[in-house]
Amino acid sequence: MTGDLPAYLPLHRDGRLAARIEAAREKLRHCDLCPRRCGVDRLAGELGFCQTAEHAWVASYAPHFGEEQPLVGRNGSGTIFFTHCNLGCVFCQNYDISHRSAGAPVTAPQLAAMMLDLQRRGCHNINCVSPSHVVVPILEALALAADQGLDRPLVYNTGGYDAPETLALLDGIVDIYMPDFKFWDPTSARRYCDLADYPEVAREALAAMHRQVGNLVVDERGVARRGVILRHLVMPGGIEETRAILKHVATTLSPDTYVNLMPQYRPCGEAHQYNELNRRLTVAEFESAVLAAMEAGLRRLD
Repeated sequence: MTGDLPAYLPLHRDGRLAARIEAAREKLRHCDLCPRRCGVDRLAGELGFCQTAEHAWVASYAPHFGEEQPLVGRNGSGTIFFTHCNLGCVFCQNYDISHRSAGAPVTAPQLAAMMLDLQRRGCHNINCVSPSHVVVPILEALALAADQGLDRPLVYNTGGYDAPETLALLDGIVDIYMPDFKFWDPTSARRYCDLADYPEVAREALAAMHRQVGNLVVDERGVARRGVILRHLVMPGGIEETRAILKHVATTLSPDTYVNLMPQYRPCGEAHQYNELNRRLTVAEFESAVLAAMEAGLRRLD
């Protein structure tokens, strides 16, 4: 970001955004946008794990006041909830959207119109929720919206399973990365989303995001302008993984990383099929997570 301008505007003006879009679009022909690398031709209508072809699906969009305070500010975060996902967690808190295809396909002009509408409604940012599998339509819509006056920071609100090559294409475009670091133990990742490599991929992705945008920067109103916001959903019985994740963030990235420890876990989706997940988080478990963050030296907790 240069001054008060979002990062993507200079790239759009000098043609680099168009080049990035074309490079990302080519990846859809043998899709490796995310680390699942399904290899399907999405431009020809083939579907991989994310069940999404060329066009993004949107479940809803609106000003959101339940996000982190630096995103919400006074007027809300302009959230666009994309249908489907590249993770497929069995306990997903938005199970109808990620697993049951709630939503409908939209064209790039329609998605651009949503972005512009959120800006007109005063939202402080454009918050793309579950974007990893729909990077191409997001960038296409972003270019169209920028031509029509879009000037809000772009938030990449991801589950953390992102390919380094795709993140490289987003360098200088995304203003705020908001990854969720879910699992430290490959056994947990395999059990709950069939991705034993999730911890390794998430560590690499988070490092790349931090190199691109650094620690969170806010303006005089306390509204986020650039940087990383890390989310971690505290899981029942998962305090040791939480402790390892928080220590890694503090020592490998920065103790000034903005971290949101989320206590809102509840059994959703298929969680009732797993005894260890079929209950809510306890107050004591969440207090242990907060203590772990403090012991790790993290200084910016939401």
